[in-house]
Amino acid sequence: MLRDAYVDLKYLLNRGYRKSYALEFVANHYRLTKKERHLLARCVFSDRWIREVKGKLLKPEELAGKVLAIDGFNVIITLESLLDGKAILCEDGLIRDLKYQGKYRINERTGDLLTEIAMALKELGIKKAVFFYGKNMPRSGEVKALTETRLEALGVSGEVKLVKSPDFELKAQQMVATADVGIISKVPHVFDLVAYTGERLRREAVPFIELIEEKAELM
Repeated sequence: MLRDAYVDLKYLLNRGYRKSYALEFVANHYRLTKKERHLLARCVFSDRWIREVKGKLLKPEELAGKVLAIDGFNVIITLESLLDGKAILCEDGLIRDLKYQGKYRINERTGDLLTEIAMALKELGIKKAVFFYGKNMPRSGEVKALTETRLEALGVSGEVKLVKSPDFELKAQQMVATADVGIISKVPHVFDLVAYTGERLRREAVPFIELIEEKAELM
């Protein structure tokens, strides 16, 4: 069922149908669950989009000496999801979380996550990391302070900004660490910081196509 829904959705996307309309049609036709709809929404893209993103994705060695803008909450949420086994490698080559989480909730692991991110940035040899956090998010000031502390402790040159609209700010950058489709469509270069950090921790996301095939076999 899910495999068939994926094939139909892919067909419609490759013919230019808007994703929201195509997904609603396919999901209703196959009576997909909320989780199945969410999975397809997060991970399925047209072939054109996949080619476009692959052309933007940077390799780790391409970041040395460069300035990297970071979609702060997007990266933290996705890394946390990866460590919890709730993230997936999508068709366009980026890892995305599968949680229904609109707002990030600071917790006892936040500091450790930021330490791992800072360590990854140090290893990449970037010139500067610029984190953008939404200032209207709960306890964003605490997350900002934690980020600054971790960067300083590891000697990573960085700046942490609380802004009204991180998406607006990030779309004006050259190299961005994010999995947000709206941002990716507007910037020249993208880096999957979550995937790189996950590799350091020996954690990898399950590829979407493998998950689809596994579900098909179980039916």
